[in-house]
Amino acid sequence: MIPDAWAALRGLPIGESADAGLINQTYLAGHMDRGEAPLFVVQRVNPIFAPSVHEDIEAVTAHLQAMGMVSPRLVRTDAGALCAVADSGVWRALTFVPGKTIHRLSEAPTAFAAGALVARFHRATDALEWTYKHVRPGAHDTVGHMRRLQAAAGGEDAEARRLADAVLAAWEGWSGALDLPERHAHGDLKISNLRFSEAGEGVCLLDLDTLSRLSLDIEMGDALRSWCNPVGEDGSETYFDIQLFSAAMKGYLSERALSESDRAGVVSGVERIALELASRFARDVFEDNYFGWNDKKFPSRRAHNLFRAQGQLRLALSARMQRSEMERVLG
Repeated sequence: MIPDAWAALRGLPIGESADAGLINQTYLAGHMDRGEAPLFVVQRVNPIFAPSVHEDIEAVTAHLQAMGMVSPRLVRTDAGALCAVADSGVWRALTFVPGKTIHRLSEAPTAFAAGALVARFHRATDALEWTYKHVRPGAHDTVGHMRRLQAAAGGEDAEARRLADAVLAAWEGWSGALDLPERHAHGDLKISNLRFSEAGEGVCLLDLDTLSRLSLDIEMGDALRSWCNPVGEDGSETYFDIQLFSAAMKGYLSERALSESDRAGVVSGVERIALELASRFARDVFEDNYFGWNDKKFPSRRAHNLFRAQGQLRLALSARMQRSEMERVLG
């Protein structure tokens, strides 16, 4: 299935990755059978990403390396291309970065290390001049997401309509600035997209398909929404953990200063992105055609999306209640 496009892969055992995400089909290449670390990561890229995304990855990772940061790098094909296009899809090979993957953030030292790593990435890319080839317009058009939820909310499901009304009412009560200045961003800073050393230090960022220009409130709002919810999106009692927030932002500020407007954006961005995701889950309760769902825990996609939307709404309101404490942490 994997195209024979890379001399570096020939003769290497290849097996599925235990830490693979949900988007790209991921394999590891190397003599893992001898107890050695993998040498390469091989992926079949999801069609939602155009081949041009590899130009973005190459530009950013080359810049990071030049700035002294660790990063996976694309391995060029024998023909010199950044990826291989085959009948089975678009494939790429990347260098493997040793370390460990964390799937749930629960300890303050790890939160500090995560924040510091992201700050180093932001600091390193402050001077990068690059226009992204692969863009996802409207991905974080929060106002648009709310309008689409309002348009979709109907039918006889009273519980779903109550949820939609609650999300829309919470958005009406949100306070913050939209359309803040954009900067280079990772775009999907869930904790499993950060690589850590065995000692717990942040090593590098992974899964770079979402590189783009975003405002810091979106970038860090999404990160902190994910990091500071210890029970995860499928937990029944989501809440915003202010101690994890404090540790993560102290780590960030240890590596990169923030302006007053950026600090305010980080605080409001957590609630904004949680509400945005709540609106997207809630909309799919009515439309029932987008998000994947766990058929072992829920009887339908709608049921799972209802549960997830309720959780994100609860998380957003928990963050709202602790807004003054978040502002105190950031000073």
